[in-house]
Amino acid sequence: MTVETIDHSSLSRLVEAGAVSGAHVVGQPGGWSVLVKYGMAERALVAQRSRQVRVFRRMETLVSYLKDIGIQRFDVDAAEYEAAGGKPHSRPDRAEALRRAHEAATHDKWFREQVEIALKEADDPNTEWVSHEMVKQDMARQRAELLGRIKGDAE
Repeated sequence: MTVETIDHSSLSRLVEAGAVSGAHVVGQPGGWSVLVKYGMAERALVAQRSRQVRVFRRMETLVSYLKDIGIQRFDVDAAEYEAAGGKPHSRPDRAEALRRAHEAATHDKWFREQVEIALKEADDPNTEWVSHEMVKQDMARQRAELLGRIKGDAE
């Protein structure tokens, strides 16, 4: 049997529209899930990314979630609840993602600082500008020197 589901954004819109008639919190091994009633439908709340039925490990977290989206009253069925049950909650990929996020933030800060320094230098009236032709001539000279060294080493 396929369980009909609803995601957070759809649930939020239904609550804002006043269409949700109730919520039923169901205990299960490892936590709590939510069934939302609206119209003639009853749907299970799913996690945004996995699209699997969302399981809240702590009742306090679930209550905060429901209150934040505007559901103040709900009933609870704890018959199947088992605190130690369910799959272990481990996310080893999160540590790597967090490390990459910190590296990106550090690089972004450095880059913005470099841009700020360059803009200040460009706006400084004492800055000495080098023409494009001068740069081309200097690069041609450096290239000729390098090619000369390469030819000299090859002989």
